[in-house]
Amino acid sequence: MMEKADSVQKLYTRMRLWDFPDQYVIEPTDGSSGSSLAISRLDGSMKLIDEVPQGNSLRVPKIYTIFGVVGMLRLLAGSYLLVITDRECVGSYLGHPIFKVSSLKFFPCDHSLKSTPAEQKTEMEFLGLLNVAEKTHGLFFSYETNLTLSAQRLNALGDESKLLPLWRQAEPRFLWNNYMLEVLIDNKLDPYLLPVVQGSFHHFQAAIGKESIDVTLIARRCTRRNGTRLWRRGADADGYAANFVETEQIMQLNGYTASYVQVRGSIPLPWEQIVDLTYKPKFELMKHDEAPRVLERHFLDLRKKYGAVLAVDLVNTHGGEGRLCEKFGSTVQQVASDDVRYVHFDFHQVCGHIHFERLSILYDQISDFINTNGYLLLNEKGEKINEQLGIVRTNCIDCLDRTNVTQSMIGRKMLECQLRRLGVFGAEETISSHKNLDDKFKIYFVRFGHRTFQGILKDGWNALLRYYLNNFSDGTRQDSIDLLQGHYIVSVSRDATPSSKKRGLESIAVSKV
Repeated sequence: MMEKADSVQKLYTRMRLWDFPDQYVIEPTDGSSGSSLAISRLDGSMKLIDEVPQGNSLRVPKIYTIFGVVGMLRLLAGSYLLVITDRECVGSYLGHPIFKVSSLKFFPCDHSLKSTPAEQKTEMEFLGLLNVAEKTHGLFFSYETNLTLSAQRLNALGDESKLLPLWRQAEPRFLWNNYMLEVLIDNKLDPYLLPVVQGSFHHFQAAIGKESIDVTLIARRCTRRNGTRLWRRGADADGYAANFVETEQIMQLNGYTASYVQVRGSIPLPWEQIVDLTYKPKFELMKHDEAPRVLERHFLDLRKKYGAVLAVDLVNTHGGEGRLCEKFGSTVQQVASDDVRYVHFDFHQVCGHIHFERLSILYDQISDFINTNGYLLLNEKGEKINEQLGIVRTNCIDCLDRTNVTQSMIGRKMLECQLRRLGVFGAEETISSHKNLDDKFKIYFVRFGHRTFQGILKDGWNALLRYYLNNFSDGTRQDSIDLLQGHYIVSVSRDATPSSKKRGLESIAVSKV
């Protein structure tokens, strides 16, 4: 189903990186007959060569096995090549193998530059950020299919688009290495241009009687306002919300494929949380007069991409969260329509910390929207029987625990609906009545169902860990994220992220910040 055409130029899946004194040479070793790529260590310039040069007998070059070229990062004192040095196959997406990045490595290309002491100091700071960046987690890729697009958007691609290289098909907002691919794009190095997505990928199989079901969950993190927990909040002037994530649940059974997409993101208003040593820093609403325009742009973008929108707000109604909740609710009413709805559900007030079954109260309020807007369903021939016409957008404050539990509840209800549609479940049958599927689904999603004492203790540890990260680690992580995304600005506040318009693949131009 949705196979790539044979004429599409394939990506190199395994390569050998030769570390010569004056250049790096990347040689395809996966049986491809393509040219090798030579990268100057003096200035980072690139060219294709037919043969790997002979090494100097006085210095035997180091040789690395690599599995992908992530891109090139340009800094003040030179360029840095980023490659994948280890990978792990974690499952399949619509029949194509999916790999998780296990290890990254930067290679410097800066030998020709003689920096001033001030530039050297700045470069040392950058190098510290690169060390953090090498440890970036949650990176996934495929050599064969476009991970940045949902099954519905893949199905809607025209024949000409399906013949394009994967990076040309990619959705720029979910392309983690968007900025770093620019140099390779300029040099027309399609077989080396590997799209990488940040998020999560889980896949499992389960038995339902005599039937076998495949379930995949893929989360795609948007690069436009990416960040750590407290260092990136709210929405920017263009309406892009912090830490926006698209989550897709795919079910495959007897040749049929069903897909359901949800999104999450920070409350789409101009607000922030000033990082200090308090356990829970205060929320601060910014630029009150701009809030309606920011929120309107956010929902306009969602409607354009997904259709109708139901915003489910899970924050508390008191304290700092309450002020945000009141502002969100009152502002969204200004753009509310048949295509934009807002529902507030005080998760902590109704569910507390253990009574997640009370989410059924929320589901009763939103089930009409979910059922009306449906999900993608493809038959055995890959033909579209049904499509998803709208999206549920969920938020709490961190878009973590409360959002995870709520999205998993919706995903569970949707899977049951799909199984009834295919005649596998009866009218009242649920996932809970099938232990094999139920157990895997509970592991699959974060904290669904009744919580154990050990789970509550783990949450206490997670809270302490977040407190440490917020105050002593996340600032550096935020800088490394901004560096890789082309957002990093020296000596400017974190709120001054450049406009994301016409950046990366959207402009196919090198941006220098």
